Formats: sequence, C-alpha cells, structure tokens
Amino acid sequence: MKLLYAEDEAAMAEAVTDILTYHHYLVDGVADGEEALAYARAETYDGIILDVMMPKVDGLTVLETLRREGCRTPILLLTAKGEVEDRIRGLDLGADDYLPKPFAMGELLARVRAMLRRREEFSPELLTCGDLSLNLGSFRLACGTQSVTLPKMEYRLMEVLMRNQGIFLSSEDLLAKVWGYNAEAEVGAVWVYVSYLRKRLTALGSRVTLRARRGVGYTLEVGP
Repeated sequence: MKLLYAEDEAAMAEAVTDILTYHHYLVDGVADGEEALAYARAETYDGIILDVMMPKVDGLTVLETLRREGCRTPILLLTAKGEVEDRIRGLDLGADDYLPKPFAMGELLARVRAMLRRREEFSPELLTCGDLSLNLGSFRLACGTQSVTLPKMEYRLMEVLMRNQGIFLSSEDLLAKVWGYNAEAEVGAVWVYVSYLRKRLTALGSRVTLRARRGVGYTLEVGP
C-alpha cells in the first residue's frame, strides 16, 4: 500500500515515516501543501495523511482542492488537539477521518488500517492479468494451482505492472512508483527486480511474460 504523508515538522515526519515503513507501507513524504498537491496529482496513492497546519498551502485547502478535482483517495487529517473547528470543517470537506496531535503511533496505524479497509470496499482484492492473479491482502501471486508469496518489493513491482497492463513504464517510472520519489534506490534496482519477477513467472508456468522494449520500458504481455 502506498501512502502520501504531508508534515512540515521534521522530527515528527521522520518518526511517522519510519513506523509506517516498518509496517510495510511505501511512503512519499512532503513538507508543505504545495508539494502535497503536486504529488497527489501526479501519482496514485492508496491513502493520504495531511497535517492541517502546513506552510504554503494548509492541509484543509489541499483537501478541499483534491476533492473538488475529483480525487476519491481516503484522507486522514492530523489536527491540533484543541482545534475542533478544523476537525468539523475537514469532515465537511470530505476527510475520511481525523487524528488529534499528539497521538500514539499505535492509534495512527489503526486509523490508517481502518481508512484503507474502507477504500477496499471500492477496490478488488485480486488483480488479474491473463492466467495470473495477485492477492492484494496476502501478497500471493498465483497461476492455476501454483502460487507464491512475493517479498515486499517484488509485490510492489508486480502490483504496479498489473495496474498498468498494456502500458510501457520506463525504469524511471517504475523506480518512482515502486520505490518512491524520495528513495535512494537507483535504476539498477528495477532491472534486478524485473529479473526476479521473470523467474517467478517461469516457475509458475504462466503464459504472462514481462516484456521489455529498448528505450521505452516494461509491460506485462499475455501469450497464447
């Protein structure tokens, strides 16, 4: 699951990003509202966490703008403890939930899980491509009676490819979508994990291949 997290307080941002990453979320972190809008418009996220008090553009304005533009991604607001008006306005503008600061990390994780469960009511549990299926809950990639649980990065790469069937994604696109805009990974990591997935597909006996087009990128292709 991929999250956008907007928080301008550096220590808080680092702590929350670390705990979310530890619990297997991929996090793009930004420090102001302008960046939050730019990232939300450019990428597809499973959930967004917005601090209300941010420089340049505040969290409520970001929320209002995204909802006005048709964004249905679940949004959790982080509000100051005493600012009841912000919570009310946020819910009226389309926030899915709010969490007053300071908060316990356990409660943040629970709120994120609840937010993403509600999203899954509108999203299929399985992604399919040809004879392949990918279970979004268990990370299991299956073909017929054969299946395998994918490690985290292989799963993320396969999920992106299955959500973009028929579209060639460049190594740079995959690096951003799978590892995140702020990741320290290099393009070579994409090549390595493409190789891993090709071996998985062969072992499963799938008709689906991970096709490369020189200078263009990668896509999944269903064979005869």
